Amino acid sequence: MRITFSIQSFVVAFFLILVFAVPVFAMDLHEARAQGMVGERADGYAEALSKAGGVSALVADVNSKRRAEYARIARDKSQPMAVVGKLAAVEIIKGLSAGESYMGDDGSWKKR
Repeated sequence: MRITFSIQSFVVAFFLILVFAVPVFAMDLHEARAQGMVGERADGYAEALSKAGGVSALVADVNSKRRAEYARIARDKSQPMAVVGKLAAVEIIKGLSAGESYMGDDGSWKKR
């Protein structure tokens, strides 16, 4: 599969995702990550790592908004949605703070 997605267009799209996809929950998502309750998967979606109240709903909302944005970008760039999600994951994981969890390519959870 050949990817014709430029890095610059992806970075712009990624920041649009951050600005528009999670503005209401931005603080809660960051706080949940910092407390180890939410991790970032290698496919560009968040995952609840805790059963604490509200975490599942937060993750569902964030993922719903990301899914919609990935679909829009995929249409605009004529790329599969999975490719967009994986590219987003790289940028999301790069932006994690020390100690926050992410899923490695092998499927295991790691700390930044």
